[in-house]
Amino acid sequence: MERLDAFMARANAAYYASRDPYADFTTAPEISQSFGEVLGLWAAVVWQTMGAPDPVILAEAGPGRGTLMDDALRAIGRAAPGFRAALRLHLVETSPRLRALQAARLPDAVWHDRIGQVPAGPLLLLANEFLDALPIRQFVRRGGGWTERHVQAGGFVELPAAPPGLDAAEGEVVEVGAAAQAVATALGARLAASGGAALFIDYGPARRAPGDSLQALRGRAPADPLVAGGEADLTAHVDFAAFAAAAQAAGAATQGPVPQGLFLARLGLPQRAEALARGQPPAQAAALLEGVRRLTEPHAMGRLFKALALCPPGLPDLPGFQ
Repeated sequence: MERLDAFMARANAAYYASRDPYADFTTAPEISQSFGEVLGLWAAVVWQTMGAPDPVILAEAGPGRGTLMDDALRAIGRAAPGFRAALRLHLVETSPRLRALQAARLPDAVWHDRIGQVPAGPLLLLANEFLDALPIRQFVRRGGGWTERHVQAGGFVELPAAPPGLDAAEGEVVEVGAAAQAVATALGARLAASGGAALFIDYGPARRAPGDSLQALRGRAPADPLVAGGEADLTAHVDFAAFAAAAQAAGAATQGPVPQGLFLARLGLPQRAEALARGQPPAQAAALLEGVRRLTEPHAMGRLFKALALCPPGLPDLPGFQ
């Protein structure tokens, strides 16, 4: 028997180390190259807002195949050569398999297992669908007290627990993302002291209500998250309010969250995709525009996914958050 967060951490570590996650799901950078390009330009504008420090660390947490950063660097090289010369590329990735894929595209990168290992100095951090894979704990209100969920033999076992600091009705599940909040605390303190910004794009409501959001994908279909740990991608909704509060308590300011569709529209992603589509064969142009619709329209990824930025207090409104 193990606590849910321990089970989730162990299962996801095994999954990303041994399997191709893109056989089970597709992320925004794989849907449209414009996604990574506009995030690269976002970082370039923020770098200028910071006073153009040289050197500056450009990092990505959970870089997947390296697609997002590859697209970002291409756009930066064309539009902001000064930023391209000043940046030092760092990637936060624990999977040796994914590191090898990233190295093929980003040979100049330096790799780390944790965000806390990224060297000191001004930092620009991009993180797309990183927080949702961090382990969570689940508590259940039972008879005026609380239990915590543990995993045993493919099912839940509830053991008595101290109150999680949140309220819920009888039988309701409360999720606590302690790992995500620890990231927010560490980054908040760093950004307040050394400058920079961190952009997180992930899925979940702006403010969490009680409920079980743990899910698994295997073969692009929902699966039981407690069965065959390490063979499916386990995720849970991000509690953006708790994440922002942890960063603020550590001294940082936060901007957002705003829906992904609105954020990307403000960055000009639709116009960028339309420019790319012009002159392409009809089928390829249609695919480019369909990818943008998938990322921005409310019924697709545009509303459920959110963008949230952490930065030092006093930094002006960042692109996409005006």
